[in-house]
Amino acid sequence: MPEESIEHVNFDDLNKRAISKPIVNHIYTADPSAHVFHGKIYIYPSHDVDAGEAFDDLGSHFAMEDYHVISMDSIDSDAVDNGVALHVDDVAWAKQQMWAPDANEKDGTYYLFFPAKDYEGIFRIGVATSTSPVGPFTPQPNAIKDSFSIDPAVFKDDDGSYYMYFGGLWGGQLQRWKTGTFNPEQPESPTAFLPKDDEPALLPIVAKMTDDLLEFAEKPKEIEIVDEQGNLLLAGDNDRRFFEAAWLHKEKDKYYFSYSTGDTHFICYAIGDNPYGPFTYKGRILNPVVGWTSHHSVCKVDEKTYLFYHDSSLSKGVTHLRSVKIAEITYNKDGTIITLDPYLK
Repeated sequence: MPEESIEHVNFDDLNKRAISKPIVNHIYTADPSAHVFHGKIYIYPSHDVDAGEAFDDLGSHFAMEDYHVISMDSIDSDAVDNGVALHVDDVAWAKQQMWAPDANEKDGTYYLFFPAKDYEGIFRIGVATSTSPVGPFTPQPNAIKDSFSIDPAVFKDDDGSYYMYFGGLWGGQLQRWKTGTFNPEQPESPTAFLPKDDEPALLPIVAKMTDDLLEFAEKPKEIEIVDEQGNLLLAGDNDRRFFEAAWLHKEKDKYYFSYSTGDTHFICYAIGDNPYGPFTYKGRILNPVVGWTSHHSVCKVDEKTYLFYHDSSLSKGVTHLRSVKIAEITYNKDGTIITLDPYLK
């Protein structure tokens, strides 16, 4: 439900029809990356604030400054806000816009992966570490070498390898990296350097991580998302092509790559046989929510699979003031996912 239609929304009615409620309502949270560590659920969201920035397609109004980690003892228990885990002021290389993070764990160390704009206005991805899943996290002095764009998601495979997935269009700057170096021209344009509608869409990026999870072990590479005939999705295929919010999860030896289509507001998914793809488009996990953005994670808790997502229902439709929600995902026998409607008819 894109932003332009909210004048007609009765939010009391909408919230009654919503399939789930905000897990916290004392702060605004978005872009939830969920994990189970040692039997407990930890959610790593963006922390939305109203910083008074102008609304634009570069996302300037998403002026987040810090991260809070939300924990839950079980899927039905109260969600606990564990306070500030990392603030932009603590990150030497980062100037602003602490956008959607992720986290993971290895050998008792917890890693927070996050994008932020550096002092040249370029999005990079950083890492911070802690001995606790809720922080506080201590950032590395520099961003990850060769990192760029936004929305890091770090997947641990069954063999103990870790892979980072990332990238986002428009304000996420992915289109500025088409040649391998950042193109600073037309800085006010969110859509400069996008491919033409009949050209292949820009692709998300993957890189295997080093053993210490602090750097890339290889040069980042593109992930192909193809249709059933094996053709790359086109840039004009706005209902299916990748925009932002990469996530990877595994179900029955298949790799599910899910993402947001951005300006058409769907969470879609594609299935592949290995962490690098290619991934074949299969459908939608979530139909549009109230608010412009859609961003999610998929996490298994006690043998059930859950979608962690957000909408702008609590703020009555303010796009940059969002609230994290949770809904169960179910699969068909063929491994496809049954599409969720965020609001019952």
